[in-house]
Amino acid sequence: MSATKDIRLMKGNEAFAEGIIRAGCDGYFGYPITPQSEVLEYLSIQKTKERTGMVVLQAESEIASIHMVYGGAGCGKRVVTSSSSPGISLMQEGFSYLAGAELPCLLMNVVRGGPGLGTIQPSQSDYFQAVKGGGHGDYKMIVLAPASVQEMYDFTKLGFDLAFKYRTQVMILSDGAIGQMMEKVELDEQIPRLTDEEIIKKYPWVTTGKTSDRERNYITSLDLNPARHEILNRKFQAKFKKIEQNEVRFERIDCDDAEYLFVAYGSSARVCEKAVQLGRAKGIKIGLLRLITLFPFPYDEVARLAKQVEGILTIEMSAGQMIEDVRLGVNGAVQVEHFGRLGGIMPAPEEVLNVMEEKFIKTKVYA
Repeated sequence: MSATKDIRLMKGNEAFAEGIIRAGCDGYFGYPITPQSEVLEYLSIQKTKERTGMVVLQAESEIASIHMVYGGAGCGKRVVTSSSSPGISLMQEGFSYLAGAELPCLLMNVVRGGPGLGTIQPSQSDYFQAVKGGGHGDYKMIVLAPASVQEMYDFTKLGFDLAFKYRTQVMILSDGAIGQMMEKVELDEQIPRLTDEEIIKKYPWVTTGKTSDRERNYITSLDLNPARHEILNRKFQAKFKKIEQNEVRFERIDCDDAEYLFVAYGSSARVCEKAVQLGRAKGIKIGLLRLITLFPFPYDEVARLAKQVEGILTIEMSAGQMIEDVRLGVNGAVQVEHFGRLGGIMPAPEEVLNVMEEKFIKTKVYA
């Protein structure tokens, strides 16, 4: 007889918080901001110090929190911060330092509408910031886009695994809708936190003090020798290329016979999934390519589908950012259009289907 599964009704932010605990997180450093304040609140209520030994600290600012992450990551610990759009903007210098020092960590942005203070309603207008590298220098980070509360939980373990596999930051790019909505979540067993001895054995690069059998470890993003620094940057680019080759993730929904295609991620993908059903009920063969990794981007899959369909519509809660990567993948093979709502408004499935019909299917007759 199988063991009873631990199934709970949780908010997306709560699922993320429970996920990092169960994924063996050592430390969370953050600062409250709507619509992700439940992360810090949930962790505080859980009394993680007694539960697993995990440290939870409300920093004095987002800038402080990201540099606390830098310190913990330098010791090989599983460390996390989360925020929402303006707070993430404050952390960008720290992101670049983490990339330059090759420090693994997990980040989450529960995106709200902007620019500026904007609104606390959901948005997807931080795509460029996350995928193109919002901080300075030539760097990228893995970006995962959950479309459900379950994935808010699941992507914590996946994020830690990828972060330490490549010694890089992994960002979970969510939004205010997924962070606040409540759904059923199936929880895994607790993963034990690594001991200091296990960390030293598993990660020989960590700064845990000099021992007699090795030289000191230094972690820094500074190198004033241009020749050495170019070599280091080429190493980074080779790592990003390896990530692009090995870690692309996406979901195909009704794509096998599709004549038209939605491309979307996160909350917009859920809207599109319903729009696909509505379209097929009318005899319109529409498919959906749901992006799970935004970096690495599934250029090859987009290119393959572009040879099959008659038109592609990207759906984003923004003025149009992801569409640039879709067009790069399509490379002119088929018409690509964008539809998005701004100011924190989510599009309706019927609205999305109407735009698809207006842009691509006006003259086509279906049996």
